Amino acid sequence: MGETIKLPKGLKLGKDVRTQYGALCYRMVRGEPQVLLVTSRTRRRWIIPKGWPMRNIAPERAAGIEAWEEGGVRGKAEERCIGVYSYTKLGHNGEEERPCAVWVFPIKVKSLAKDFPERTQRRRKWFSLKQASKKVAEPELREVLRDFKPRRAR
Repeated sequence: MGETIKLPKGLKLGKDVRTQYGALCYRMVRGEPQVLLVTSRTRRRWIIPKGWPMRNIAPERAAGIEAWEEGGVRGKAEERCIGVYSYTKLGHNGEEERPCAVWVFPIKVKSLAKDFPERTQRRRKWFSLKQASKKVAEPELREVLRDFKPRRAR
């Protein structure tokens, strides 16, 4: 990754904190970035696509797979992690709640598919960075969104 990532206050990685990889999916409109948010499946909150690590798959690639499955995003994830945020994942069927740390990777969206794996389970919508930061519940994710600056095309 090469860049130093600041962990959210009070968060210590260890066996009790699960790691996930998230995708900050963006496009440029009139020189300004817009971010694609999707709804969570159960509580219908606005979130970024995210999921668990995958064996033999780089973190940024795993984030790209989640962006495809949850939002129909076609694009390439950058290798740089732009931030980390924490949240508590609610357990299913009597499972305990789990603290999670989500490593966020930007993906410049080339296109959106109409047909994608979770299309019947989620909504997706474009927001300005300011709007998106107000829609998400996690304070550290709000900060990641507010501070996001896309890299210039090379």
